[in-house]
Amino acid sequence: MIKSLEKLRLEALGELKQVDELKELESWRVRCTGKKSKLTQALRSLASLPLDERRKIGSLANEIKVDLELRLAEKKKLLEENHMASFLKQEGLDITLPGQLIPTGRLHPVTQALDEICSIFTRMGFQIAEGPDVEWDYYNFEALNIPPQHPARDMFATLWVDSEETGDPARLLRTHTSPMQIRVMEKEQPPIRVLVPGRTYRYEATDATHESMFYQVEGLAIDTKITMADLKGTLFEFCHCLFGEERKVRFRCDYFPFVEPGVEVAVECLNCHGDGCRLCGYSGWLEILGAGMVHPNVLKRVAIDPEKYTGFAFGMGVERIPMLCYGIDDIRLFYNNDLRFLKQF
Repeated sequence: MIKSLEKLRLEALGELKQVDELKELESWRVRCTGKKSKLTQALRSLASLPLDERRKIGSLANEIKVDLELRLAEKKKLLEENHMASFLKQEGLDITLPGQLIPTGRLHPVTQALDEICSIFTRMGFQIAEGPDVEWDYYNFEALNIPPQHPARDMFATLWVDSEETGDPARLLRTHTSPMQIRVMEKEQPPIRVLVPGRTYRYEATDATHESMFYQVEGLAIDTKITMADLKGTLFEFCHCLFGEERKVRFRCDYFPFVEPGVEVAVECLNCHGDGCRLCGYSGWLEILGAGMVHPNVLKRVAIDPEKYTGFAFGMGVERIPMLCYGIDDIRLFYNNDLRFLKQF
């Protein structure tokens, strides 16, 4: 048996020397070390031998198997190297050919708009603050002068995280970034200049002008002797920085529960320059944000004396800015991940 195994090893190694193709090498592996090879059959027959012979022959058979597998790996590496050298010699490598350009990444158009908005207001002295996406009912509604059962709650299609029926404080995905007004004023004393960018959420059907998730930027300023003139001056400067010095800006009365008085801010249509077109609904104006003087009830909630301090707040949808600037008519294009659209920015 021992002589047969030694003979098997010599024959297998002799055949291995003659192999010069990877396909032939695989055939050799199956024939000499595979499940149906003579070596494997010899290992399976050990059970019928006496114990002493089984140990000697088993040890030799395993040694031969390890040796053949090692020689197989060495031969495979050699053949692969020879094959690659032959391929490179035949094909050649023209190092003068131009390389392939790797496309560079770009900031998302909404991110670009967000960065531009934040840059303008930080130059005017506002500091950036961020808040949680999951908010308490108190901060999202009640502290902003929207108590339970208030009809203004119907303005917001709310995504609740906790049920209101339990009687415990309810949580929700914030419907606007205004809750940070309260959080900031709870921790800081006037003067306050803060800008709050972030995601907001509404439970509503998606269409060309509505998304269930979108970005907002909220601004807040609290100090002594702040007036509507300060609000108008700040927003005039913002609009001129963003849309150009020649752009006309319009203020009109509007209602928001947490400001009094409230205003709607619109700019002259970028497409028709005030003449009227489809983009502006033939009005010549495009609404970009809502604003107003902070309601005294909101200041009282955070123990700021409304007789001594006043302030203004404003908020805008970020997606609306690039939609107006580039004439984009469907908000869903920003989040469809279509590179043909995104590469344009």
